[in-house]
Amino acid sequence: MNNNSGSNNIVVPEAKQALNQMKTEIANELGLANYESMDKGNLTARQNGYVGGYMTKKLVEMAQRQMSGK
Repeated sequence: MNNNSGSNNIVVPEAKQALNQMKTEIANELGLANYESMDKGNLTARQNGYVGGYMTKKLVEMAQRQMSGK
């Protein structure tokens, strides 16, 4: 097991574009227009956390559907 806590390495590089698209879509849903070109350092920790949190939630939901066969 990898102990690089805080590491954002993508395990499946082919998924990078889809993950970036998902991140942009979620940011737009949260009212953060032009997220892909925005300086993330100017956002609050809460705003950045919402994007990552909603991404995780959606990815977990997708995995659960896939595992259940739905």
